[in-house]
Amino acid sequence: MDLQNQQRIKDVAEKNNAEDIIVILGASDAEGAGIYAETVTAGDPTYAGPLAGVPLGLPVYHILDPLLKAEADPKAWEEQISMMEMVLDGEGLTTSVAEMREQNGKSVL
Repeated sequence: MDLQNQQRIKDVAEKNNAEDIIVILGASDAEGAGIYAETVTAGDPTYAGPLAGVPLGLPVYHILDPLLKAEADPKAWEEQISMMEMVLDGEGLTTSVAEMREQNGKSVL
């Protein structure tokens, strides 16, 4: 996750109640998704960005998580996300993010 996005997330978390924030990732590989999820829950694992050592504990999900699909407008899902769903490993992405959320998150949906 780039430094600008880390700063944006940090700013939002500082200005709002963590229970009112959900981070939704769209990474295409499980390893990257896991690192991004770790960054918004436990802090930047590279210790290079604004979230280094900042354990926000935010609830984080991958867009392909069945929980999110169940809440999405079916037409919007079809138009915006269904192609990703066909070509990506949704289960692997969802599992990678869920592991970080469960290990380091303070709240869930």
